[in-house]
Amino acid sequence: MGKRVDNILITNNFIFVIEFKIGDNHYTKDAYYQTIDYCLDLLNFHEGSHDKTIIPILVATKAPNETNDIQQAIQLDNCILCNGDNFESTLKNILRTQTVTQNINVSEWENSTYKPTPTIIEAAQALYKGHNVQEISRSDSGAINLSRTAKAINEIIETAKAKKQKSICFLTGVPGAGKTLAGLNIANERLKADESEHSVFLSGNGPLVDVLREALTRDSVATAKENGEKLKRTDAEREAKAFIQNIHHFRDDNLKTEKPPIEKVVVFDEAQRAWQKEQVSKFMKTKKGIEDFEMSEPEYLISVMNRHEDWCTIVCLIGGGQEINTGEAGVSEWIESLKQKYSDWNVYYSDKILSEKSTYLNNETLLNWLQANGNKETDLHLAVSIRSFRSEKVALLIQNILENESEKAKDVFNSIKNNYPIFLTRNLNNAKKWLKENAKGTERIGVVASSGGRRLRADGIDVKNEIEPANWFLNGNDDVRSSYYLEDIATEFDIQGLEIDFTCVAWDINLYHNGREWNYQNFKGSKWQNINQDSAKSYLINSYRVLLTRARQGMIIYVPNVDDTDATRPKEFYDTTFEYLIKCGLTTI
Repeated sequence: MGKRVDNILITNNFIFVIEFKIGDNHYTKDAYYQTIDYCLDLLNFHEGSHDKTIIPILVATKAPNETNDIQQAIQLDNCILCNGDNFESTLKNILRTQTVTQNINVSEWENSTYKPTPTIIEAAQALYKGHNVQEISRSDSGAINLSRTAKAINEIIETAKAKKQKSICFLTGVPGAGKTLAGLNIANERLKADESEHSVFLSGNGPLVDVLREALTRDSVATAKENGEKLKRTDAEREAKAFIQNIHHFRDDNLKTEKPPIEKVVVFDEAQRAWQKEQVSKFMKTKKGIEDFEMSEPEYLISVMNRHEDWCTIVCLIGGGQEINTGEAGVSEWIESLKQKYSDWNVYYSDKILSEKSTYLNNETLLNWLQANGNKETDLHLAVSIRSFRSEKVALLIQNILENESEKAKDVFNSIKNNYPIFLTRNLNNAKKWLKENAKGTERIGVVASSGGRRLRADGIDVKNEIEPANWFLNGNDDVRSSYYLEDIATEFDIQGLEIDFTCVAWDINLYHNGREWNYQNFKGSKWQNINQDSAKSYLINSYRVLLTRARQGMIIYVPNVDDTDATRPKEFYDTTFEYLIKCGLTTI
């Protein structure tokens, strides 16, 4: 992933990770976290280091002597600090005071595999720098899946190009399987293969676009500086903006002209969230002054690409059950547009669209048309979740909880609890304490809540207070705007498509369990109102699905403990929800 540790010393049953800061006369916070992060990388992603004792050692050659707590360093809660004079004696002291168990087999250790699972931010930076998808993903089923998918999509693009055809493909995947990574990878690979294709990654997810662009910009500037080159931030920003665009800006730019766009290959992230006709029509009328706009967003976007005389390819990344906003069309609107107006396009689709109808395409007429006119491709489905490298079953657990399957949820929870901790609490301070105690190095923590969780405000959790996603996701733990401070709250709209290491999910009674089933509410004015519309209910369930699948390493769910003094916070609703989550097997603290 482009990081390189200075030294690794293996002796007895210890792995010393040693970072040298030559000439430094104090131990900087950055160096301290850098050393612990190297240890975490080995512990989490290097097979030979999984169950070993790893000790971070920071050597600032001219710094003063410090007293070290060896046990805390072994827990990766701090570094062993030493200087040029006491480096040797410090190592010997550790070896003298610690029990030697079985010695590490060094050749086995050296030959064991490294399987990184980067965050989407780290992955975007690595791809942008020129790494390939094999280098930055686990070389097990997850990576095989990603590589096969990339190969299948590249073949579809090459066929369209050679035969001068127009193609569209629908890539599906379980939450966290790397759909966005696959999309970024395709856009990046095509950009390298042939710049004249002007491949672009388009997303309607504003926070994701902002965060990824800012991450690429910061990284490009930092890399140039390290290499002694000069790169203006504005230039780095311009390049990042060309590679990752907001789908709405792409739409608006093409309203101004009838010419074909410069892009031949477009990757639409979260294509199921494109707008229905009514939503676009309303937007065009109120915001753009365009009357009688009669196309859904999928139809309009296909029509823009259809302006190309010769060839083009659209890649749609589809997340199942992730429509979280009013007017989001799902897959059906794309298929409907192809059926009605663009039946000459070549359609390639994942076999899961047929087998998992309720998740992707719940319309028999469109399913029949797709089967008769499209090309089914097994490799267009990403089946393995790579978000949580600790457990691939988190998405299944959350699905069972939200589908009112407490017994199934309990079974899944018991199979993952040792690798992926999930706790339940009624005390917000305990939740924050748990986050701080569990995160090591620069592992990111944060509080997330549903945008409809309006009565969490009584606990200081204000979901109406908008955050700046780039600051929340990218800034360090000394910045009050960052997620680390646990003050600014990210909602499902801020965090969809992104992830952090540990989350506290604050639960409000906009979705509450009464002991039998889920109930849906919306807070209007000064009271809760029942939600009766099925689409609004599924948006709400999906928003909790998003919130509960954002943590890579573990989470704690906070359900407020209230008395009945506040009419907008009935004790019974919070209590029965808490009891249902206990029934699903979750452990309380």
